[in-house]
Amino acid sequence: MITVPRWLMLALAALFSSYHVVLALYAINLPVSIVPPLVALGLYVVATALSLSPWSATRMSGWLAAFNLAVSIALPLLVTSQLDPSVNNGYATWYVAAVGTLMTITAARRQLLAAWLGVAALAVQTIFWAGFPALGALGVVGSIVWVGITHMLTRALANAAREARQFARAERETAAWQAAQDAHVFEGQFRLAQTNRIAAPMLHRISESGGNLTDAQRAECRMLEAAIRDEIRGRMLLDDGVRREVQRARSRGAIVTLLDEGGIDDLDEITRDRVLARLAVAIAGSTADRIIARTTPEGSDVAVTVVGLTQPVGGAASELGEDESEDEVELWLEIPRSVPAGW
Repeated sequence: MITVPRWLMLALAALFSSYHVVLALYAINLPVSIVPPLVALGLYVVATALSLSPWSATRMSGWLAAFNLAVSIALPLLVTSQLDPSVNNGYATWYVAAVGTLMTITAARRQLLAAWLGVAALAVQTIFWAGFPALGALGVVGSIVWVGITHMLTRALANAAREARQFARAERETAAWQAAQDAHVFEGQFRLAQTNRIAAPMLHRISESGGNLTDAQRAECRMLEAAIRDEIRGRMLLDDGVRREVQRARSRGAIVTLLDEGGIDDLDEITRDRVLARLAVAIAGSTADRIIARTTPEGSDVAVTVVGLTQPVGGAASELGEDESEDEVELWLEIPRSVPAGW
């Protein structure tokens, strides 16, 4: 996409505006008195300089638009007060093109109402001063056309910019959606591969034996089912160390539940490894009948909460979700998000 530098546009506008100043000075001897035209010329130069300031924002300020409108009303009154409408005044009517140029700049800087009011005031003043035919003879119609063209271009550019922003936002949203979908697919494929790696050998044995399993094999199936559940619900809470200690805890009869709710997804790999190493040590050192490890919500200083519950003597470990009023807390550990090295 080719863009025109702003300074070049301002320079061209300033050059075109200065042409009206030259015409005004060239025809300065035609008015009855040169004072009002010189005052009008000074107002025009000030308004143009302010409107073409390179340090101003793209949208013209309200006070400057009001000033330009006042100048566009004052210029015809000042200049025509010293001219005879019944004769050909030549370049002495420079104010018509000057007002058109100033209002075109005002419209280009998104003050459309002030621009239209300015050329409307010019048209009304011209009709009262020299009659309706003077609108074409003096170039008032041309000034109105230039403001109209600028209005359409400004609207078109504004719509194009808005659509470009919408397309850019839609592109970002599409890219984010695609990334999320890719992540879901990758996660699914990874979990499927993990499940296949864990369960495939036992599934082959079940198939070969026709479903006739020994007690030891049934116990192994239950262990595999728990491991598969860990891969689904544990996600980031699993590494080789945690898997190993969870397996050992289950082998002694403990119920281990791992729940990853996304609280440690934003941790870097080194920090997460330290958190999981601390989790593995906690599970290895616990003698609880049930161990629950859960990630905390994002924004918390704690990464993982570990709870170990033990049934009183003579009781049996309750299943997850049942009444735990009689369980005794054997382990309570909050692993911080920033585990120091060498803890």
